[in-house]
Amino acid sequence: MAEELRIRSNGDLASALEDYLAEWSGRSGIAVEIWALPGQAVSRRVAQAVYATVVEALANVERHSHARLVSVAVTTGKAGLRMTVSDDGAGFAVDEAAPNAARGLTAMRAHFAGVGGTLTVNSVPGGGTTVTGVVRAG
Repeated sequence: MAEELRIRSNGDLASALEDYLAEWSGRSGIAVEIWALPGQAVSRRVAQAVYATVVEALANVERHSHARLVSVAVTTGKAGLRMTVSDDGAGFAVDEAAPNAARGLTAMRAHFAGVGGTLTVNSVPGGGTTVTGVVRAG
């Protein structure tokens, strides 16, 4: 899994995300605003889930949203970890039954469920999309 190799070579989630976000922004032409990245270590499993979800969310932004700006925040604290990826794109009606939408949403939710977390997607047609994942401290 490419996501796993990136985190291993960089040693931590914050570095892996910084590198990926810079590369993705340069390739896609979509600006990325980093609000926060984790200042403390997280488990390898949680790091993998967050990284894979960010990669999937950004792939969806690039393919579908027509966004000009993406904002990313990953924070950690006593309550656990919170990841947010927001874009200023076209948005969409969240329809779990739609085959294409369901595949990406299902993959992102599976990444977080695999580490005991939850993932929500809020989107407004014409108003952008926000993907939020939470892993509670255990």
